Amino acid sequence: MSENKPGNPPMPNNNNPYAAAAGAYDQHAQAHTPDQRETEGRVLLKAVRAFQEVQKNWENVSREDLDDCLKYNRQIWMMFVDTAVEDDSDERPTALRNNIANLGVFIFNHTLAVLADPAPEKLDILIEINREVAAGLMTKPKTETPPPPTAETEKKPTDTMG
Repeated sequence: MSENKPGNPPMPNNNNPYAAAAGAYDQHAQAHTPDQRETEGRVLLKAVRAFQEVQKNWENVSREDLDDCLKYNRQIWMMFVDTAVEDDSDERPTALRNNIANLGVFIFNHTLAVLADPAPEKLDILIEINREVAAGLMTKPKTETPPPPTAETEKKPTDTMG
């Protein structure tokens, strides 16, 4: 087995029971983990709960607690923006990518406004945006279904051989 360098993932070793356990865990996690959209929605809702907790305890919240909460939300939105900018696949049309990036810029600017002049009501818009985006992510996209048959589409060709 080759030597691992710092920062590199460990190399698999067939004689290593830990590697076998990690592989089994990975297979189980992939088979039983919710889809990416649901995971992203749950992460946004976790940020919502953190913001609500800060609002509820505003008088006792330290500047560091507020900073941590805002940083967590900013990290989520940085991932969304990075993905929007980098992913030019057909699954994410340009208009959608632009909307995500613009929303991210708003989040970042509003975060700076909260840091500059903290007030509990300034968290409301961040809570609302995260809730709305989470709801959209956790809603299963509708699949294309063919229209129901009509009298015209149900007609069968008749045999015209005479």
